[in-house]
Amino acid sequence: MSVTSIASQRTANLTHYEERVDLAAALRWTARLNMHEAVANHFSVAVNEDGSQFLINPNLMHFSRVKASDLVLIDANDPNTMDRPDAPDPTAWGLHGAMHRICPHARCVMHVHSVHATVLASLADSVLPPIDQSSAGFHGRHIVDANYGGLAFEDEGERCARLFTDPKTKVMVMGNHGILVIGNSVAETFDRLYYFERSCETYIKALWTGKKLRVLSNEVAETVARQMDEYPDAAARHLAELKAILDEEGSNYAA
Repeated sequence: MSVTSIASQRTANLTHYEERVDLAAALRWTARLNMHEAVANHFSVAVNEDGSQFLINPNLMHFSRVKASDLVLIDANDPNTMDRPDAPDPTAWGLHGAMHRICPHARCVMHVHSVHATVLASLADSVLPPIDQSSAGFHGRHIVDANYGGLAFEDEGERCARLFTDPKTKVMVMGNHGILVIGNSVAETFDRLYYFERSCETYIKALWTGKKLRVLSNEVAETVARQMDEYPDAAARHLAELKAILDEEGSNYAA
């Protein structure tokens, strides 16, 4: 059977195949970048109009092994979700269920404990200042949750979801926890996750020097952030290139 025929068969047998492939690729690459946390952390993407139905990575499977067919389809409005044999991690249900139920504009949601973003989340002041072009892209587009209340079970997940009231907010630094990133697609959200972690790394290493930081003005930072918002096709191309690399390596992520 040709590669094209195999791909067509997979598409016919799996619902939301393209979303599955994108999410599986993002999970694989996040593990490669060491931005994952053992078998914890979760990515999800909405697949219906109101965002209530979404795909999420399976419970306790390492990011580096997840395939498109492994992703679990659940409904944020189904109270019996945790009774299913393939139920997601309880904190995945608590956080992502709440996000997709309360924030329909969050089509894709990624939560990680990546090292540098978690260092930022551990500081008394967890705001990322605009000290370079990448960090300026998040000016006025991230918020800090300073009221961590424990593992993200349903009550805590709902509290976090209700903090995304401003449509400009795309990243939440979860104080004492990690980060939550949202977007319109897997590609957009992963690209944002990647650049936020890189920006945090630059900031943390700049702090290590002990020297005074060169912080951009609010006006310049907002200009850069707006330009980044409007920059064409970069996120889609980023994920497309990562999938091309995985394909060339013979990865089974799309299976």
